[in-house]
Amino acid sequence: MFLLKKLADIIDEINNFFGKVVSWMVVIMVLNVFIVVVLRYAFSVGWVWMQELYVWTHATIFMLGAGYTLLHDGHVRIDLIYRTASARYKALVNIFGTLFFALPLLCVLFFRSVPLVERSFQSLEKSAEAGGLPALYLLKGVIPLFCILFGLQFISLIIRSLETLFNPSNTSPSPQKQQEQSR
Repeated sequence: MFLLKKLADIIDEINNFFGKVVSWMVVIMVLNVFIVVVLRYAFSVGWVWMQELYVWTHATIFMLGAGYTLLHDGHVRIDLIYRTASARYKALVNIFGTLFFALPLLCVLFFRSVPLVERSFQSLEKSAEAGGLPALYLLKGVIPLFCILFGLQFISLIIRSLETLFNPSNTSPSPQKQQEQSR
């Protein structure tokens, strides 16, 4: 169980890293949107590439931040059932939901996206808009990365849930939760 816990810790650190990167991307995106709005409404100036940049940044933030959000228990759940449940019940729901819903869906998305991404990279696909960004293949390349990071975090969730089932005294889902609770 020690090796599995260590693996879960490594996965958590990877998604924590991406979460911190994404947090800076949010700042960049907000500044970009602000500049686009000021230029458009104050000076009647606009560039397609700047508008696409905030849309692409927004998509990247959501895709790369999904694992971080799962790590910090930020995804929507049916709180009516889940919130008041015991730690063991939550662990069982997490394992079942991950094995039968999340991981299969992520596998389908990953294997369906890889040929799309390969074609995009091979053709050096760019925006269809005149004056748009030149590297659409980079945005599409984030899709498989999303599947990997999110999938890894679900594996970490399974490990933590198994730990809860086999060691009921340890009901904390992650080291990050322990750090947050001690603050």
